[in-house]
Amino acid sequence: MDRRKLLGALSLGAARVTLAACGASESNEGVSSPAVVKKRKRLIMVTTWPKGLPGLGMAAERIAEEVEKLTDGSISIRVQAAGELVPAFQAFDAVRDGTAHMYHGAEYYWKAKSSAFPFFTAVPFGMTAQEIMGWIDFGGGQQLWDELSGQHGIKAFQAANTGHQMGGWFKKEINSLDDFNGLKMRIPGQGGDVLRALGGSAVALSGGEIYQALQTGTIDATEWVGPWNDSFLGFHQEAPYYYGPGFHEPGASLAVGMNLKTWEGLTPYEQAVIKNTCQSVNHLSLGEFTYQNSVYLQKLVNEHGTQLRSFPEDVVKRMEEAAKDVRAESGRDGLEKRIYDSFETSLKSMRAWANVSDGPYYAARELNN
Repeated sequence: MDRRKLLGALSLGAARVTLAACGASESNEGVSSPAVVKKRKRLIMVTTWPKGLPGLGMAAERIAEEVEKLTDGSISIRVQAAGELVPAFQAFDAVRDGTAHMYHGAEYYWKAKSSAFPFFTAVPFGMTAQEIMGWIDFGGGQQLWDELSGQHGIKAFQAANTGHQMGGWFKKEINSLDDFNGLKMRIPGQGGDVLRALGGSAVALSGGEIYQALQTGTIDATEWVGPWNDSFLGFHQEAPYYYGPGFHEPGASLAVGMNLKTWEGLTPYEQAVIKNTCQSVNHLSLGEFTYQNSVYLQKLVNEHGTQLRSFPEDVVKRMEEAAKDVRAESGRDGLEKRIYDSFETSLKSMRAWANVSDGPYYAARELNN
């Protein structure tokens, strides 16, 4: 073998070692000389969303498209919807164990792994979308999240936000606390704990399983997201009463979680692309959900006969009481307590600001309407 071929072989071998370390496959394209190798990293992203779902599903697709564009094709991400590679609730384990490189989903699905994970999606009577962005980006939340996810070999980022969600679809009206006794409802995270405190039964179902469960009577009610995503899954066909607002998820933050070894194997530029793309999609999705929910709410009411309802005052009061207990129980000691304390401190501060800004403004805007 001549000297140039030998150097080319050595360079190719080094590239393969580098990519193996970050858990990605690699190919060579456009080699102008034996010693120049263009490396490509092909990553797999599993999601917790049904295939083709707008909003949540589109956020994952946007991240994949933007990362490939900004890296000039050196990183490609293949998005796998829930059930295509692994079931929705196994996405975390798939990334931790290296079956996939990253996931897009809701952190409260991992509540069994740590009671603190729900704080990074939404907790009952907790933070709005703007508030959770403030806490994670500026109030120390990201550092605590890094510590929590790092214990499982994962690096996580905010990567979509639904804004304020609805309280759910019910087959029968809710007129008092008694109506929650024995109620079977699909509701995850700490919202499920609040439902249990009210006498109901929380059922764990992924998005693609909900409609059939409503249709067959396995559940009596469900929450999901809001008018836009909910209408695509057809819940209004089985449960005519649509309750709001969703006190259990006042601003749900969705996440990208990346295998830590894969993350550490990326170049600083590649890391910056993924981080900034997630941040961009996070903000873009909030605007999109806000607009599309307003459009689809009118469609549900005017075209499908959906009946809007609000929870009775005594129900809301009991929900709020239970929510405080549930949040406190989730942060009893160790890292979980530090996350809880940080969350509650930031929530108290931002609530004070909202009480002299957003709250009075919304009330004033409606005075002559």
